[in-house]
Amino acid sequence: MKLVLESNNIRSAALQSYEILRDKILSGELPGGTKIVEEKIATELGVSRTPIRESIRKLEYEGLIVKKKVVKPTEKDLRNIFGVRILLEGHSARCAADFLKDQEIEKLYKYVEIGRSGTKAEIMSANEAFHNDIVRASNNPVMIDTIDRMQAIIYLFRKTVVIYNRPRLIDEHEEIYEAIKSRDGSKAEELMKKHLENDLNFYLHISNE
Repeated sequence: MKLVLESNNIRSAALQSYEILRDKILSGELPGGTKIVEEKIATELGVSRTPIRESIRKLEYEGLIVKKKVVKPTEKDLRNIFGVRILLEGHSARCAADFLKDQEIEKLYKYVEIGRSGTKAEIMSANEAFHNDIVRASNNPVMIDTIDRMQAIIYLFRKTVVIYNRPRLIDEHEEIYEAIKSRDGSKAEELMKKHLENDLNFYLHISNE
């Protein structure tokens, strides 16, 4: 796939190169451990190496490329990432119970419904929206930015738990929703933390098979 770009439009080339590489990584076309060779990718996409370098820097910032290779997280890496998520999203669930408006809480239930009846793609999207809406309820820009920077890595985990149909995934979402709806911040936080621990354990189990 070659990009048809003006030679002086480096920013556009970098953005398009970034999006293409990111999609290839998230789709599994470029699996974990794949070496990223600037010259090869530049030739494939029909651009110079300058925008490729820029796109790689952005992917490194997101954690998808590490030392010029597609990320292949170790068990320790996974536990570290989930440790951050458990702390931040647990607190966010407590905030959601305290601060979300009733109509915003009902949006969470719509995501639960999609999780029970939607296609794989719809379930993935609803799963992401469920967690993102809760994170934003923290109203803490530092926490929100931290999770945003991890979104690409988080996507890989979510994709696994959805594709492999993790048991009780949607049931746990509904329990979190019910705790938030009841304005029980302590329970919402506890349930979110347990939910993410279950995600991690399931991911590790699948990865070790």
